[in-house]
Amino acid sequence: MTTNGTGARGAVLEDAPAPAGEAIVELRGVGKSYGNIRALHGVDLEVRPGEVTCVLGDNGAGKSTLIKIVSGLHQHTEGDFLVDGTPVRFSTPREALDQGIATVYQDLAVVPLMPVWRNFFLGSEMTRGPWPLRRLDIARMKSTADHELREMGIVLDDLEQPIGTLSGGQRQCVAIARAVYFGARVLILDEPTAALGVKQSGVVLKYIAAARDRGLGVIFITHNPHHAYMVGDHFSVLRLGTLELSADRSEVTLEDLTHHMAGGAELAALKHELAQVGGVDIEELPGNEDVTAPGTASAEGTS
Repeated sequence: MTTNGTGARGAVLEDAPAPAGEAIVELRGVGKSYGNIRALHGVDLEVRPGEVTCVLGDNGAGKSTLIKIVSGLHQHTEGDFLVDGTPVRFSTPREALDQGIATVYQDLAVVPLMPVWRNFFLGSEMTRGPWPLRRLDIARMKSTADHELREMGIVLDDLEQPIGTLSGGQRQCVAIARAVYFGARVLILDEPTAALGVKQSGVVLKYIAAARDRGLGVIFITHNPHHAYMVGDHFSVLRLGTLELSADRSEVTLEDLTHHMAGGAELAALKHELAQVGGVDIEELPGNEDVTAPGTASAEGTS
């Protein structure tokens, strides 16, 4: 991938474009085992251009393992992993990035005391002049960073300010714009709103929608069904390493999503336990009858 010229953005996009509507990334029955421990099993997932695929689950559900497989950090041990319809087995994150799969982790991997523009090009700096007298092309990097941030709707007064002085939401947005510039076709966002307040979470969700509108396929990893439902086109809920739910937005409500996240059996057990505690009105709590899968209730009503 070109990293020191103006062709950086288009390298992957022009080499391997995904036909409109076809999946860029597809997982078929993918699983991952660490010795005798099975962290992930039988997961199906499709990521299409211009769509946000939300992957939800509680702690230990397998979200991190899924990220590591798609981003090239770990290899799957079962099933098929396809990019543009071709089976792949990435050995490093660089191989995934060369295919246009970029990951923005929760810690962002930024240097807090460095200016915004330096973080934007960190590890992929533009240079000018002949070797061995090549030097950083600071003016071009500043201009490019400013242009790309504005393209995403991010306007910063001073690109020289340390990125650590930005809010959490702004830092997430800079990382998203950086991934878009360097040729991302699939953008994996690892819990981008987990440590943010309501207002900053809204800022990040806005830029997730902006990335989708620019034709990227977005994998939004979260444990917050409300955030997922605001921007999601497809929802996959993981539970103990397996796929609990896979549904398009038209097939599931926010309440359904929340109940699948919580798990019907756990809610019923909790309701039973709370019934033994005085002062708790359990009639207002959901039970087994409230946590059926989408479409199940209507089917049962006709039997």
